[in-house]
Amino acid sequence: MQKPTVHALDALIQALRVLPGVGAKSASRMAFHLMQHERSAALQLAAALEHASENVRHCATCHTLTETEICILCADTQRDRSKLCVVETPADQAAIERTSTFQGLYFVLMGKLSPLDGIGPNDLGFAKLAERCTDGVVQEVILATNFTGEGEATAHVIADMLKKRGLRVTRLARGVPAGSELEYVDLGTIAHALNDRR
Repeated sequence: MQKPTVHALDALIQALRVLPGVGAKSASRMAFHLMQHERSAALQLAAALEHASENVRHCATCHTLTETEICILCADTQRDRSKLCVVETPADQAAIERTSTFQGLYFVLMGKLSPLDGIGPNDLGFAKLAERCTDGVVQEVILATNFTGEGEATAHVIADMLKKRGLRVTRLARGVPAGSELEYVDLGTIAHALNDRR
């Protein structure tokens, strides 16, 4: 029996659906737009994806995405090596960097603990993190995982692991967003803001 042929447009739509937040309708809209109006952009996108797939790898020190063995931040001798910020993803690292307030180094977990998905400490490189934190240089580990249930669990496990090794472990503060009105802020955020007040 002959396999049904997958048409090029259908294959493109399915490929676009792997992106986070992109469902069938959004993927179809993108695919039709690229094929109708942006053929040159589609070729440019394909070339950029191929180039990135072949050249981007993990930094040997912090595990973020880079084209070199050691990323530009880890190689920067001006960074404060006594402070290590633990984040879930390279996007989280980039967000912190955009604030221009943190001058230390990072460790990127590339995920969070999720027992239901089979993601445990070994999958996130906890052993490598512990080794890096106990190198005699790191004095403070800042846990900047997301404030989701899984992010909180990840931070809790890491904090326990590192405190047993005598390290100072801190967590990002939670609070009321700038420019917001209290009556519209959820109660959990208000409670955390009160508890984490300065």
